[in-house]
Amino acid sequence: MATAVAPTRPVAKEKPKTFAYSSDDIKRMLPHRWPMLMIDRAYDVVPGVSGRGIKSVSVNEPFFAGHYPDHSIMPGVMIVEAMAQLVAVVYVAELLEAPASAEGDPSSSVGYLGSISSMKFSRLVVPGDQLTLDAKLGQKLGGLRSVSVRASVGTELAAAGSLIVTTERKG
Repeated sequence: MATAVAPTRPVAKEKPKTFAYSSDDIKRMLPHRWPMLMIDRAYDVVPGVSGRGIKSVSVNEPFFAGHYPDHSIMPGVMIVEAMAQLVAVVYVAELLEAPASAEGDPSSSVGYLGSISSMKFSRLVVPGDQLTLDAKLGQKLGGLRSVSVRASVGTELAAAGSLIVTTERKG
């Protein structure tokens, strides 16, 4: 007599919960303020893992006054800063969204940019562009964390590379 065996179904991996943060949320999460607050919105944020963000580039940005004034291009260092700020949002989101979230100022937990490696710039970013930023946090190395970052305009890659950030702020 044959025994009936129920067919096995592959177990679907549960999608991680994602979060979105407005510019007002980001101001509460980061210590940065105008003119150095470089991201307008964050979305698809998996706390402590990855996230996406938006930087709308306006001709009114203060750096355009002195950076190639007759041919406005966003400085590469400002693109890197925008990517690093998205990293900070992903990191702080892990603290904010934890079930036993600590009280206090979440922006005080934002560390510093420690290193930039293999950063390649492949497209000029000009007023009117909208930068889409991507960050994927990598392994922890003591008080440091490696991160893979990208910035694109539409389907065109503008910059990509690796960052190392500190996971705490020491004064």
